Amino acid sequence: MAIVQNSNKNLKRDLAISLFIYSLPVLAIYLYFKLSNGVVSESHITLPSFLEFAKPAFSNIRTWGLTVFMLVLGIIEFTAGLYDDQWTGEERKIDIISFLAPKLILPPIIAFFSLTILPVVIPNLENALSWVPFWGGFFLIAVADDLTQYWYHRLHHQVPFLWRFHRTHHSAPYMGMAMLSRQNFIYTVFFSQIYLTATLTYLGLGLPALFVLVIKSFITLGAHSSIAWDKPLYKYKVLHPIAWVLERLISTPATHHAHHADTSGDGIGHFKGNFGNMFFIWDVIFGTGLITRKFPKSYGIKSYKQEEWYAQFLWPIFKSKKEGSALADGVFSVPLTQKSNNNVAQNPVYFEQQTQS
Repeated sequence: MAIVQNSNKNLKRDLAISLFIYSLPVLAIYLYFKLSNGVVSESHITLPSFLEFAKPAFSNIRTWGLTVFMLVLGIIEFTAGLYDDQWTGEERKIDIISFLAPKLILPPIIAFFSLTILPVVIPNLENALSWVPFWGGFFLIAVADDLTQYWYHRLHHQVPFLWRFHRTHHSAPYMGMAMLSRQNFIYTVFFSQIYLTATLTYLGLGLPALFVLVIKSFITLGAHSSIAWDKPLYKYKVLHPIAWVLERLISTPATHHAHHADTSGDGIGHFKGNFGNMFFIWDVIFGTGLITRKFPKSYGIKSYKQEEWYAQFLWPIFKSKKEGSALADGVFSVPLTQKSNNNVAQNPVYFEQQTQS
């Protein structure tokens, strides 16, 4: 009981801190106009002159560049043998489907949300925030988008029912471009901050959103890649100050690989934390981060049953036929701390051991 009360207290504290962080961009924009005598431009949001040259590049990167970059990086990873022949069977199917399906299905969903739903829900507010300066919109979206995703991610690890929607992303026994998009599609559609960002774009912050999402994409790509670009920062003493700042500010391969480890018993794996996507600073603030500058020896879930691709991609619409799978009919998925407190003597029940020791 004391553990539950302490957990609830920490959750309330973290939520209160989050509300304060969400308010910081709004407060900064307010103070900016207060100090500038309330001068507000009526024109749509524009880029600072020193960033104008980058707009075409960011636009192309967002539309097709990231996909090309992912494919090239994935080819490099395969050529270097960084998957250790683990990309076979169901792993290949779920990774490819998870990569292609959102690119084909999500755009119409977001378009319907932005063009049909938002004008009805918040009529006459299109471009209502177009007076916000670029830096203000960038700050607002960076915080709103990534902090919201931190909470989605954290709750999907801490709430047993939600865990099975996110489980697909952690079932891969490897790290790299192949598994980057590996997600349950229900998770992608219903548990995503993309609608918040789409709303801010509708309100006139499309240009800052473009820059935030491209930068965030590169950070998350780098954090999931099996190419450990951060290792030189730890190896050379002269680079240690840079490493110290980066690993606390953004997600790096070392911190995010630890999140995908299949054990926490080695002092390196930390799937109970390191939830940050673009910014790791959320984990620093809320005490959910672990920085070791080391990489796990193995990844995935120890109780993984190599479930069918359709069960991983569309649970609970489709269930797994694998005995003992957390995605099968009649299977509960609870943390080990809860498992020990449950009376399951009447009927045999399988438990997903998401928190391995």
